[in-house]
Amino acid sequence: MAVKRGGLGKGLDALISERPAEKKTSKKEESIADATTEIKINDIEPNKNQPREKFDEDGLVDLADSIKQYGVFQPIIVTKGKNGFYQIVAGERRWRAAKMAGLKTIPALVRDYSELEILEISLLENLQRENLNPIEEAKTYKRFMDEFHMKQDEVAEKVSKSRATVANSLRLLNLDGRVQEMLIEEMISMGHARALLGISDGNTQHALATKVFDEKLSVREIEKLVKKYNEDKPEKKKKDNTVREFLYSDLENNLKEILGSKVNICDKNGKGTIEIEYYSKEDLDRIYEMLYSINK
Repeated sequence: MAVKRGGLGKGLDALISERPAEKKTSKKEESIADATTEIKINDIEPNKNQPREKFDEDGLVDLADSIKQYGVFQPIIVTKGKNGFYQIVAGERRWRAAKMAGLKTIPALVRDYSELEILEISLLENLQRENLNPIEEAKTYKRFMDEFHMKQDEVAEKVSKSRATVANSLRLLNLDGRVQEMLIEEMISMGHARALLGISDGNTQHALATKVFDEKLSVREIEKLVKKYNEDKPEKKKKDNTVREFLYSDLENNLKEILGSKVNICDKNGKGTIEIEYYSKEDLDRIYEMLYSINK
């Protein structure tokens, strides 16, 4: 499909005020269309395809308290859905908070937008308020490319960002799903996430991301680990030994000190075995007694 240039770079107000080119309206019709309407809360539904997937519950509670006191200052924007309900184009957070506050109606502007325009406005509203997490933002850029057949430079123009920024954002989707979730939950930083992109194996990505969180590693430290991993990568045996060194050497040493015997952890794709050496029947009985006493 043909891509309409411009859009988000003009700002939210400019985009909202535009009308589809094929629909010319009189000044009287525009005045009516621009009028704020009170719509029943229960006659409105969220946009299932909006970029934002998660809402901060504490922030919603604070906004609901404010709405209870002062009302909704800025109307939400909706479009009439095919199922008879109004679909939110912009303002889902206000709508959710208004519901929490017990409001029966909410001020709204009713507009007629194409799917592309709805996505543009939803994205811009969230980007301007910095409400999207990095993965939500990356997924939205990918939607522009997949659903509207845009190239990276066209997406960059739409959102008024550099092509490099969009490209780096899209790269985050190459992270293992578990690592993406850790980034969303702010268990690791963007710097950590970018460093982990240097490893293609998802299980190793996740293992190192967990190490970052557990040991509070800096971005520089994880970059060194990734570099060392890649230097040893050509030989599988070295690769396996490197992963073990990253993840299990400290644990093996700790168990050795506790049990007084050599311990070896064998890992295969997140599952494995723990081997404990013994040197006589008496030594085996000693280890058994230690493990048995721990279980009591």
